[in-house]
Amino acid sequence: MFRQLVSPIRPLLRAGPLLAALLIPLATAPPATAAPAVATDARVGLAPSGVARPVCADTPLRLTFGSAVQLGTEGRLTVHRAADDGVADVVDLADPATYQRLIGDARSDYGEPHRWTYEPVVVDGRTATVLPHHPLDPGQEYYVTVDPGFFRGHQGIDSPRTWRFRTAGGPRPGSTELSVDAAGGADFCTVQGAVDFVPHGNTRKVTIDVAPGTYREIVYVGQDRPHLRLRGAGAGRTVIGYPNNSVLNGDSAMADVPPEQSYCPRRVLPQPDRFNCWRAAFGVDADDFRIQDVTVHNLTPEGGSQAEAFRGNGDRIVLDHVRVLSFQDSLRLQGRAFVTDSYIEGDVDFVWGTGGVFMQDSELKALDLGYLSQVRNAPEGPGNVFVNTRLTRGSSVADGSVLLSRIDSRFPASQAVFIDTAMDAHIAPVGWGLTGFDCTSGQQLRFWEYGSRTLDGRPVDTSARLACSRQLDAAEAERWRDPAQLLDGWDPRPKSARTEGK
Repeated sequence: MFRQLVSPIRPLLRAGPLLAALLIPLATAPPATAAPAVATDARVGLAPSGVARPVCADTPLRLTFGSAVQLGTEGRLTVHRAADDGVADVVDLADPATYQRLIGDARSDYGEPHRWTYEPVVVDGRTATVLPHHPLDPGQEYYVTVDPGFFRGHQGIDSPRTWRFRTAGGPRPGSTELSVDAAGGADFCTVQGAVDFVPHGNTRKVTIDVAPGTYREIVYVGQDRPHLRLRGAGAGRTVIGYPNNSVLNGDSAMADVPPEQSYCPRRVLPQPDRFNCWRAAFGVDADDFRIQDVTVHNLTPEGGSQAEAFRGNGDRIVLDHVRVLSFQDSLRLQGRAFVTDSYIEGDVDFVWGTGGVFMQDSELKALDLGYLSQVRNAPEGPGNVFVNTRLTRGSSVADGSVLLSRIDSRFPASQAVFIDTAMDAHIAPVGWGLTGFDCTSGQQLRFWEYGSRTLDGRPVDTSARLACSRQLDAAEAERWRDPAQLLDGWDPRPKSARTEGK
């Protein structure tokens, strides 16, 4: 059955110009005065192609031209079912609905389906990649037609025999070991395809192994898919990323969308968290989620608005040997989370959320002047504890230009603790920042520090720190080195690590 692309539940966005500004790289029509790109070479490489070897049902479609290609401004690319010539999916460049899709069965706080703005066609030099709105049916044969002008100067494809392929049957229902490979040969071609295979209400641990490669997609794990473990081939080899941000799918984009379709599920802070769950490159609302040996990269450029790379909004979330890359708000964690042996970079509040978050043996790199962290925890609630971390900086970041943490007057009891931290000279002598209040009304703050040293091992002079921050003593620091102290008894470290030094 044809899957309707136009949803009656959410106003459609005129996404073309918006995508042109925020998605990188993006094929857009050149100015009227520019010479159009010409793709007249008839020898266009098509993938997947042929029915002898089946491909995963979530396969992207690729066309490789003999020279650089540009996307047109109208026309359709249509995927047809070979069995009955019915339409399985359409990318229509003139239809605003083409630039929206469902991801991960996401639903708003009211239970209504949520639509995301995305880039259906990515052009990079001679290659155009088409990302369908949904997976195709497994074990079926398809053919693709392309209107003339869909790609500038290309005559199109009208024969049902030119571009045909067959989808594989997919993994056995109930499988708990899934594989992803963008190059094919696995259960799925996309990370989201594997996530969507996991049944709603899942109760078993499911492992998703992601092969080396770059996966340019928004990934979303809903709260009814807990117990997932996503494992890459190494943070330098498996990269998941997308230029998602507040303007594309967050507060700015949701301004005119009714709350029934736009309000975030599982909101920790009901008012601030109305729309900001949709802007991450990789978002998780599920409990008991673990990600390891992966890079998660929000490709939004600097100054391109708030743009989480990874957002975890569940209980017992673990990041292990993960690289988290963005600028503003790179890593957001709400609920109990544990981060180990990882690397996070950004400029403004690039570790933030509501806590409690325990981070150990990791590096936080400042890319510009700003703030490492902002935690918005309730009074007496758990905040962020950083143990044995390295605070480094980009080459252009000046001495004394970065704060360890900041908070505003809405959250006067926030907790940020740095223990045994090695820091470069970009950390400001005052250390901490307050917005809208001062230390006279900040007596509940828990801005604590112990054992700070320079990168070459010398003690840091903390005499000019914010007056309502505090240096812990050795016994207090030892207490907060234990994740269970912060995380209400939960200690995700291996048993051997829990006993070291005792």
